Amino acid sequence: MINMLHRRGFLKVAGAAAGSVCVNLQGASAPQEAAAGNRPRFFTSCCAYSYGDYLKSGKMSMEDFIRKAVELDIDGIDLTTYWLKSTEPDYLLSLRQIAFKSGVLFSGIAIRNSLCYADADKRAQQVEEIKKWVDASEILGAPQIRVFGGKIPNGGTDAQGIEWVVETLKPACDYAGKKGVTLAIETHHEITEKAANVLEILHRVDSPYAGVTLDVSNWLEEPYGQIEALAPYATNTHIRDFYGPPPRPLDLDRVWQIFVKAGYKGFMTVEYESKEDQMTGVPKLVEKVKTLCKKYSSI
Repeated sequence: MINMLHRRGFLKVAGAAAGSVCVNLQGASAPQEAAAGNRPRFFTSCCAYSYGDYLKSGKMSMEDFIRKAVELDIDGIDLTTYWLKSTEPDYLLSLRQIAFKSGVLFSGIAIRNSLCYADADKRAQQVEEIKKWVDASEILGAPQIRVFGGKIPNGGTDAQGIEWVVETLKPACDYAGKKGVTLAIETHHEITEKAANVLEILHRVDSPYAGVTLDVSNWLEEPYGQIEALAPYATNTHIRDFYGPPPRPLDLDRVWQIFVKAGYKGFMTVEYESKEDQMTGVPKLVEKVKTLCKKYSSI
């Protein structure tokens, strides 16, 4: 799914990132620029987080969520692991079997974590925790894991935060690569709220198993330049129709055009967080995403 860029392509997108930092590109391996004939392929997915109120309360199980994907007529689902009953192999294999029989793919899983610890022991603990989830992903048959960069400790700088993230993510990617699992750092707030920071992390980790969960809405300022900078590196997405805080409308048609330009091939994953009840709000956002995928995909 990753469209590899030439080094000058990396320079181009890094320079476009809002709030950019100085990036040393010596010795980098970066995605190659998409060829003219490299048409996009868009698939629909939904995060379990979209139904978080129901999963948290027990009104919906993860098995129910898999079946909900059939009702929504989407291609895949992203399992937010906060509501898994267990990480025991028998339970994970049962979810895999239900998904298989339902004709539903796993676009990935999402975990709670932070890569940005100043303390070396805490960073080592995070690596070990991620390894456990890599093993779980292998059992599920999920191709990637959403990881969080995390919050820079008080008094720390972006440069220090990037260093700590890299020191955590690199060995985790080394392990994940042996299982064929990609670790996709989410564009969230904190260390990853600037596209340039994410680009620097990817450059320094320098692994084919390091990717980006490009959340198109987690931007405090104008989002489109940030999205364009990172779209060539995206291995997954989170889609909402607003950005912020404060919430402001997001032109999803324009967002899809950016992904088309990048030659993206992968899931456009709904992550619903609006005020309307999730049972009625999620399907509305899913329909928007399905319409745009059909409009812009080459399949």
